[in-house]
Amino acid sequence: MDINTIIEKLPYSKPFLFVDGLSSISKNGVTGSFNFREDLEFYEGHFKQLPVTPGVILTECCAQIGLVCLGIFLLSEKPETNLDNLAIALSSSEMEYYLPVYPGETVVVSSEKLYFRFNKLKCKVRMYNASKELVCKGELAGMIKISANAR
Repeated sequence: MDINTIIEKLPYSKPFLFVDGLSSISKNGVTGSFNFREDLEFYEGHFKQLPVTPGVILTECCAQIGLVCLGIFLLSEKPETNLDNLAIALSSSEMEYYLPVYPGETVVVSSEKLYFRFNKLKCKVRMYNASKELVCKGELAGMIKISANAR
């Protein structure tokens, strides 16, 4: 499955899509990027005098690139899989934050698969800023399921 198809299959849309592109993907991991545009709504109130990207949004960006994109790729390797109705559930997250991400910054997320069995995927994720400094890192796990009634 090619990178553009993986992004098209994501069950997110703007303003909650935090994947601009993928630079590499394999059965062992993925690397992708996102630009936190200055016009994103959450910057209006977080924080008033110095806008900064909320940690929960950084985690979501890591999950979308590092977990969901990789999960779609892994599921696509099964020829009988129809990826039109994905149901995604984050089951655990443990993140550490080191640097802020300000409006206008582009980040790169890389993940390494720890395991994928019974449609549960667990990955180590890392986010870097444009200066290649570590912004945050952690482990994320989630269930990726094909559902006729995905909502």
